[in-house]
Amino acid sequence: MNFAIIGASGNVGRKTIEILEKSNLPIDDLFLIASSKSAGKKIKFKNKEIKIENLEDYNFSKAQITFFAAGSQIAKDWVPKAAKKTIVIDNSSYFRMQKDVPLVVPEVNPDALNHHKNIISNPNCSTMQMVLPLKPLHDEYKIKRVIVSTYQAVSGAGKAPMDELFNQSKDYLNGKEIKSINFTKQIAFNLIPHIDSFEKDGYTKEELKMTNETKKILDKEIEVSATCVRVPVKTGHSESINIEFDNLYDFENIRKILKSAPGCKVIDEHKDGGYITPLEAEGEHTTYISRIRKDHSNIKAINLWVVSDNLLKGAALNTVQIAECLMKKM
Repeated sequence: MNFAIIGASGNVGRKTIEILEKSNLPIDDLFLIASSKSAGKKIKFKNKEIKIENLEDYNFSKAQITFFAAGSQIAKDWVPKAAKKTIVIDNSSYFRMQKDVPLVVPEVNPDALNHHKNIISNPNCSTMQMVLPLKPLHDEYKIKRVIVSTYQAVSGAGKAPMDELFNQSKDYLNGKEIKSINFTKQIAFNLIPHIDSFEKDGYTKEELKMTNETKKILDKEIEVSATCVRVPVKTGHSESINIEFDNLYDFENIRKILKSAPGCKVIDEHKDGGYITPLEAEGEHTTYISRIRKDHSNIKAINLWVVSDNLLKGAALNTVQIAECLMKKM
């Protein structure tokens, strides 16, 4: 089969190429597409160089499956056209909440792929790593409510924000004036409780994405309250999650369920360093679960610490896993 990547020169596009390099997908040809700024450049894939094509000139019928890794505006403008000629797996937020577009995490709701109409949406990175541990817990005990605080790396905002963190850190250490361009406040040696734009109720779009997407993927009856924070970390999102069940639970069974959760690994030792941080999760396909605790203020609730590489499982890896699921169904 032939595959294509729209936005091949960006952070997520390049990660998608890396994952495809190691995947078992039967790739005959891979087409790399980007804007006119990147067209003509070459990227290595499986010991050969592929020239990037200009999106404006590309013929979508060349590939059976096309990954979109280029943002919401590009998705809005191009996905409907592409979907007439290829199956689209879109990494942007544009189609996520559309009723006839499945929002898929393969370990959680692969059956949603049975109803796609050539457009499949990839969830928000912070939603994705949260629903992985939530799914088996919900199956066993039925989740009533989730309260989550995220600690999100700058790579989730793109290359320019990553560069800003590095440059601000150098300027701060050298006593120079700090300039904020991509963030509303200084990000170096700081954190910012603000990701995406504000809505009228005071929540940000990122926080509402976590609420709405979790309901669509898992269960519309689950109540979700999120606070999303940008932190001076290069790669890897972290989440502190409080989960309240409908009924009482068996704590040892909770640990057993989480240890067998697909795509996850429990690292939870009650000692110094007996947990996972974003630095250790960087470059890993696994979503890590640590700090599993009873909530002593609520006998029906537990606390978790969940860490994942936001550019891998949070974006590129999940899209490739969706493609692998599609291949099994073909």
